[in-house]
Formats: sequence, C-alpha cells, structure tokens
Amino acid sequence: MKRAGRLAGFLALNRDIVLLLGAIVLIGSGEEMWMRFLPKYLEELGASVLLIGLFDALKTLLGAVYAFPGGVIVDRWGHRRAFVLFSLLSIAGYLIVLLTASRAAVIIGMFLFLAWSNLSLPATFSLVGRSLPASKHAMGIGIQSLIKRIPILIGPIVGGLLIDRLGILRGVHAGVAISIGMASAALWLQNAIKSDDTPAAASQSNFLRLLRNFSPPLRRLLFSDILIRFCERIPFAWVVIYAMDNCGVTATQVGVLIAVEMLAAIACYVPTSYLADRFGKEPFVILTFIFFTLFPLSLMAATNFAALTVAFAIRGLKEFGEPARKSLIISYAPAEARGRTIGAYYLLRDTVVTTGSFAGAALWKLSPQINFGCAALFGVLGTVLYIATRQCKEL
Repeated sequence: MKRAGRLAGFLALNRDIVLLLGAIVLIGSGEEMWMRFLPKYLEELGASVLLIGLFDALKTLLGAVYAFPGGVIVDRWGHRRAFVLFSLLSIAGYLIVLLTASRAAVIIGMFLFLAWSNLSLPATFSLVGRSLPASKHAMGIGIQSLIKRIPILIGPIVGGLLIDRLGILRGVHAGVAISIGMASAALWLQNAIKSDDTPAAASQSNFLRLLRNFSPPLRRLLFSDILIRFCERIPFAWVVIYAMDNCGVTATQVGVLIAVEMLAAIACYVPTSYLADRFGKEPFVILTFIFFTLFPLSLMAATNFAALTVAFAIRGLKEFGEPARKSLIISYAPAEARGRTIGAYYLLRDTVVTTGSFAGAALWKLSPQINFGCAALFGVLGTVLYIATRQCKEL
C-alpha cells in the first residue's frame, strides 16, 4: 500500500484526477474511432476542398470560442456540474451525425460534439491547479496528456478497421454509435467528481480585462504559441488525405501511423514532466517547438508508408514539452481566475490560428509541398522568437 501511495504521489494522482482520467479514456476512445476520418468522410459526401478547409477552420474556431465560456462555467459551477453539462452537449452532437449522413449534419453537429473536448479544456487544467501543488503541475498535465493518448493509440486503428470493412460512411456511423455509449458511461465518473469550488464574482469574467492582466511571461508564451500553432494548423486537415491519396496507404495504416505518433508521445510524458517540474520548463518548451517545425518538413520527404512512419514519430515527439508549456500557463494564471484566464488564452490563440485552416486550404490547392513548406516557416519563426525573448523568465 505504501509503495502504491508513493507511486500515486509521484504520478500526481488523487481521487478527482483519477475520475477525470477515466472519463477522458471513455470519451476519447469513442471519438477517436471517427473524428480524424471526418475530412475523408466529408470528401466521400462530395465536399469540396474549400468546404473541408471550412470544416477544419470551424473546428479550430470553436476550440477558441468555447474555451473562455468553458472557463467561466467551471469557475462558477464547479468541475463536476461543468463536466456533466459538456458531456451531454457532445452526446447530442454525436446523435446528429449518426442520424443524418450529410455534410450539413457534420457542420451543424460539430457545434455540439466538440463541446466536451473544447469547453472542458480550462476545467481540466484548473482541476490540476486546484488539486495539486505547484511542484506537481507538469506531472499532473503530463499524466493527463498521456492518458488522452491511449484512446488515440487504439481508436483510429479500430475506426480504420471499421471503415475498411464497412466503407467510409457506415464505418464512421458505427464509430459514432460506439462513441455515444462510451460518453454515456463517462457521465457516471464525472458526476462523482467533488465540487467544492468558490463561485466567482461577475466582474471577474470580463474578457478584455483578463487579457490586460496577462503577465509579460504569459504574453510572450502566447505570441510564440500562436506562430507554432500556424505551423500545426496549416497542414492539419490534409495529413490523412495526403497519406491516403498521395502515399497510397489504407485507412487501417493511417490508424497504425497515428498509433506510432501516440507511442512516441506517451514515451515522453512521465520523464519530461518530472524533469520539467524539477529543473525548469523553458528548455522543454523550446524542444517542443522544434519538433512542431520538423513535422511538416518530414511530410515533404514522405512518399510511402515507411517514410510516413518516421514523420508521425516526429509528430509524436512534439509532445516532448507540452506538459511544461501547459503548466507554465497554469502558473501564470491567478488562482482566483484560473479557469477564465486559461480560457481567455485559448480563445485568443485559436481565434487567430483559425485563419491557418483557410490558408492551408489555399496552399493545398497549389501543392502539398507548398502547404508543408509554409507551415514549417511559421514553426521556425515561433521557435526563434521564443528563444530570442528568453530574458522574460519563468515566474
């Protein structure tokens, strides 16, 4: 028992964190069976390149827009009620996609089925900040990130098998049906999370005031993070299409590639989180930015499954410093407004980065190589800027 307690302490696990991790596995396992195949699903339904780009842009925009109200809701309602609400909204979105095989159903349904992953982002961060000491923030985020990758490791392979066996339309619908069942089971776990948060004053929910109160280190991280996310977003919607149409891989092989990415990411989380908590977070953030930049460059050189395996392994290594980056955000956010500050950060970042989806569609029409090359350029800019402004030290 003592050994188990020490292990739980080392991994920053407590009751609420474990319940949240269980919900993450259930919801993520369902969504990952079909979510990554939606661009191909839309293509099968006759969607144009611009509509697929619009889908990816809207997905990014909703991630931005939902982050701030998600932070306000968790600060006011507490984690338990907030998580349950977000799950119910997502289940409603799954039903829309399941019941109607149309492009409109995907676009309309995504306003709901993205609710849990996007609205709950500030809540998952603030739960770490509330229930763990500062010396365990990176580990808490790292374990959370590791657990999130387990569904991504398994789900796309299962989804790819369903699609190869049933076809893209029926395969996606089968995945959505499974997703509804797993999200429903996750409701029970989330309802058991303790809700002992203090309601926030209404005056503290002013978005512009929160932005003005961002500390200089948080602003510096935000600006470089925006450039790095352009590097990620420009090719994002086209990676699966490139792999299947340009490199000749099957949907099942796409699932294997994503599993390779997740294994590389999972291998990073615990050791880098421990080292970041102990020795400082800045070097790990810089290394993460470098791996973000290398991924589109590796795609430019990929023409077959073996080369794509290397590229996806590099994509997984971009998680090398993500726990460090996210724990910096928690540290820079005031405790009394942590959910709203984190939500404001992601609202501003992802609203700006949404334009990268449209840019990605325009660049894709020119050529995949131009798309990937421009993405890498943003990665270089973000990395160089972050290194050049290191005089703005951690708090």
